[in-house]
Amino acid sequence: MDGVDERTGAGGERVSLVPWAEGDLWLLRRLNSPEMTEHLGGPESEEELLARHRRYVEQAPGRMYRVILADGGETVGSIGYWRRTWQDAEIWETGWGVLPEFQGRGLAVRAARAVREAARAAGSHRYLHAFPSVDHAASNAVCRGAGFTLLGQADFEYPKGHWIRSNDWCVDLEREG
Repeated sequence: MDGVDERTGAGGERVSLVPWAEGDLWLLRRLNSPEMTEHLGGPESEEELLARHRRYVEQAPGRMYRVILADGGETVGSIGYWRRTWQDAEIWETGWGVLPEFQGRGLAVRAARAVREAARAAGSHRYLHAFPSVDHAASNAVCRGAGFTLLGQADFEYPKGHWIRSNDWCVDLEREG
């Protein structure tokens, strides 16, 4: 799906989701800072970043996106959805990152709403989950603002070998809203 837009929210800034491409490695490097990965176990090595970039380019099923401002095209972050087995069921999982200079403007909420619609359009899974760390106030606020329902807490492995206590947020993609 190309050109997914989210037009709602205070401030009037719209975001668009652009499918991840070969030239987007620079963004992955920017999002790999200690500040941006504080709740995710820290920055990845260059080899891990290159492998992640390859997965993002080839993502299927699911899709990764570069988040841009719809007016002007400036890149503000990334978001995506991918298949995961969770509690013996196949679901879509989502995750995002917004560059520090764009944080606090509601852009992640708009991107999460847009990716929710992209996952809905992709079909195949009824639920979209997000698993932010329980102490990551901003990401939990994004889930709340994007219409996810808090199901509770869970121990979650991310990245491999690093366990965090997460909130399990969920959207039923068969429901409108």
